[in-house]
Amino acid sequence: MSKFLSLLISLSVFVSCSPKISQTGKASFYSNKFNGRKTASGKTFRNSKKIAAHKTLPFGTKVKVTNLKNGKSTKVRIEDRGPFVPGRIIDLSRKSARKIGLTDEGVGNVKIEYRK
Repeated sequence: MSKFLSLLISLSVFVSCSPKISQTGKASFYSNKFNGRKTASGKTFRNSKKIAAHKTLPFGTKVKVTNLKNGKSTKVRIEDRGPFVPGRIIDLSRKSARKIGLTDEGVGNVKIEYRK
């Protein structure tokens, strides 16, 4: 049992020591016309899920997105590539955009954070 506990402690130290990476920039959200289409990862896009598109992060990466205007945040999973509009760093599903208060403005300044 002590070897298991030692391994568990070592793992928790490793996870907590992995670097947190952040990026700030503009976010937008998907139009309803993309609902039901395939994403770059091969999964079906649903605006009712908490997913997003990023240009370089690996598929499946979980990212915390914070709206810098109001401080609201949500966690999303990267399932697609984009955005393809200059100056934007992430495209959110409508559900994710709603959670951080972005749907009225359409585009907003956000901070994304994830562990490497």
